[in-house]
Amino acid sequence: MAAGELDRAMQYLAKLPGLGPRSARRAILHLMKRRDSLMIPLADALRVAAERIKPCAVCGNLDTTDPCAICADDRRDGTSLCVIQDVADIWALERASGFKGRYHVLGGVLSALDGIGPEDLNLDSLIVRAAAPEVTEVILAMNATVDGQTTAHYIADRLSNCGVRITRLAHGVPVGGELDYLDDGTLAQALRARQNV
Repeated sequence: MAAGELDRAMQYLAKLPGLGPRSARRAILHLMKRRDSLMIPLADALRVAAERIKPCAVCGNLDTTDPCAICADDRRDGTSLCVIQDVADIWALERASGFKGRYHVLGGVLSALDGIGPEDLNLDSLIVRAAAPEVTEVILAMNATVDGQTTAHYIADRLSNCGVRITRLAHGVPVGGELDYLDDGTLAQALRARQNV
């Protein structure tokens, strides 16, 4: 019976991104060795998170309050709306401390291969938010993948009649990047997006 419970736990862990069956097995064994100091507190933290954390009805961020802390913050710039694929993108942008506006989480990207169409994304509320009188710019912060760029073009087309400025994140040479180590696509994009000095 214990082996069955371990197998069940490993199967669930193996469903997480970046974890396969062997990594899940190692994680379970590590947790079992530290049952009191790690496994039980982790299980409690996951239970509490499952009970209390929910998506924000305004932007789609995850928080214990609705609206989320970012949407409720009056100091945020209500004229800029940054459209992102997933909640993890909010965390990345907030770590960079470069954006002080509001966010809109799509919940994914358009993908014909995965069967994800416009109706599967948080697009209708984006159109409503972008049409609000205070919004003057929508920033499309999609990943530089085929699906991400397809989604950005689709959104730009849908927002074309809203009367807002539509921008996207710059692509190209990263800060500290060396040209010799860049892939061909990144280097080509950097050349196309060059700027005056």
